[in-house]
Amino acid sequence: VQLQASGGGLVQAGGSLRLSCAASGRIFFSSNVMGWFRQSPGKEREFVAAVGLGGRSDHFADSVKGRSTISRDDVKKEVYLQMNNLTPADTAVYYCAAHPVRSVFYDMPDKVNDYQHWGQGTKVTVSS
Repeated sequence: VQLQASGGGLVQAGGSLRLSCAASGRIFFSSNVMGWFRQSPGKEREFVAAVGLGGRSDHFADSVKGRSTISRDDVKKEVYLQMNNLTPADTAVYYCAAHPVRSVFYDMPDKVNDYQHWGQGTKVTVSS
C-alpha cells in the first residue's frame, strides 16, 4: 500500500492550502477511514482530521476546526485536506494515513496507533 501526499509548500499567514493524498496498491480504499496528521520539529505527530467511509462523517482537531475541510474521492482513491486562514503554528510535515474499518459501527480514529498505513508526508511552511 502506498499513500502519496502532495500539495505542501510555502504560504503566507492567512493563506490557504489544499493537500492531496493518493492511495495505490492493495488497499480497499473505500473501506478505510482516511486521516491527516502533522508533525513539527521536536514535537510528536498529532491528529489533524479524518474522513469516514463514503465521506459521510468527519472529525477535526480543535486546532483546525472551523477553518479546514476534509473530503475523499473513492473512485480516484484520493483524500483531500483544505486548510484556510493558515498561521505559522500550522507549519509541519503533513502525513496521510489509512485506518481499515471492519465493522459497520466505528469510532473516528484520531490516534497515531489507530492507523495502519502511512504516506511519506508533505511539508507545509507558513510564513508570518
